[in-house]
Order: sequence, then C-alpha cells, then structure tokens
Amino acid sequence: MRQILYISSKTPGQDISVGNILIQSRRNNDAVGVTGLLYTDGTRFLQVLEGEGAAVTATFERIRADPRHHAVVVLSDKAVAERSFGRWAMAHRLPTDPADEFDARVTRMLADASDSVRGTFLGLIAVRR
Repeated sequence: MRQILYISSKTPGQDISVGNILIQSRRNNDAVGVTGLLYTDGTRFLQVLEGEGAAVTATFERIRADPRHHAVVVLSDKAVAERSFGRWAMAHRLPTDPADEFDARVTRMLADASDSVRGTFLGLIAVRR
C-alpha cells in the first residue's frame, strides 16, 4: 500500500468550489479504492492519499495536472502496511465554524494517522488560525 502526503496552493485567479472538489474527489477515489484526508482553507490544500500503488499514483498525477493547483510539493511518499484513513474525509472550515470545534474534529480524523502525518496537518492548521 502507498501513501502520498502533499501540499499545494490554489492557482491565482481560479474560482474554486470546495463543495465541487469534495463531490468529485469522493466519486473518483471511491471508484479506485483511494482513501485519505484533505484539509483546505480554500487557498492551500494539504492532502494524504492512500491505497494500492497504481491507484494512488494515478490519483496524484490527476491532481498534479489539475489547473486549479499550483506549487504542488510532495512532503512524503512511502509504503504503508495499512490505511490510516479507512474512509475518504475532507476537513474544511467554514467562516462560521468555531476554531476549537473544527480543530477537535480534525484531530479525531487524524487519530489513526502516523505521527508525521498528524503533525503536518496540525501544524498547518495552527499556522492558518
């Protein structure tokens, strides 16, 4: 099983609908057995993808080619024995969401993640606060 952790930024001038990204990602990832976690504030994207190697590679290459993303940087690419995220999840904080409740929800989503994945997500969340 393969796990890729990456960060990217919204391409300037691109109008991004996080809701549409979620719908499209769930459909695409369910079809190929890819799971993971996507955190976005609408400007930055931090995502971990996991699953069978070929499916993760194809999913990541599709994301890398997406014109809505730029400055895509792989933070980690490794083999894992099992999934950290048993289902597809997306964390997105709406302006009306209290920060403490949002942070608690993301922390629960990261409960089974490795220390490095959990630390990367929580670090970005802390910086974006």
